Amino acid sequence: MRNRVLLVEDEKNIARFIELELQHENFDVTHVLSGRVGLDMAKREEFDVILLDVMLPELNGIEVCRRIRMFSQIPILLITARDAIMDRVAGLDAGADDYIVKPFAIEELLARIRSVLRRTSGMDEASTRLVYKDITVDTAAHLVEVNQEIVELTKTEYDLLVYLIQQKNRVVSRDLILQNVWGYLADIETNVVDVYIRHLRSKLPRKVASYIETVRGVGYVMRE
Repeated sequence: MRNRVLLVEDEKNIARFIELELQHENFDVTHVLSGRVGLDMAKREEFDVILLDVMLPELNGIEVCRRIRMFSQIPILLITARDAIMDRVAGLDAGADDYIVKPFAIEELLARIRSVLRRTSGMDEASTRLVYKDITVDTAAHLVEVNQEIVELTKTEYDLLVYLIQQKNRVVSRDLILQNVWGYLADIETNVVDVYIRHLRSKLPRKVASYIETVRGVGYVMRE
């Protein structure tokens, strides 16, 4: 069976080149030009891998990646023209599996696609469950349980909890939390993070609320 690829790239010449090369390698390619359309396609149709440019109209690639990770663990490979460490970090923090920097050889792109497909080929329903101490998150059902009791959270509180669990043992700054929970282009103050941490703690049992540690002057962490 041919692997289905969603290519989200607004530079038509580059997109056409990638599309032709992938088709030659027996991939079934769907190409769209904007981040918002790419996000809609990822919601509506089944793909095996997404090639996602960072600089896109309507929604940038990092924001699209972050939103896709709310409902899918499909392999995502970011394509960027900017060879900057912070772009790589932001993309990987948003949930990308890998990245490639323009200009690139098609052989390298194909190798990276094969690599992410191999790494994720064994994923099953267990991959939709996050377990941290007394907390279980079913990301497919968007459900949080503490000691088998359902905890009702708003969407933002849920996203915040999932992000902190995914980053367990790592102290994450308020800026990183804003980028990954509220969006890469969010124009809000970092103290909003503190407000939502308080909201989240207030909805969790007392012991479980203490799992979210404050690191003064830096951010927050959930440690094993």
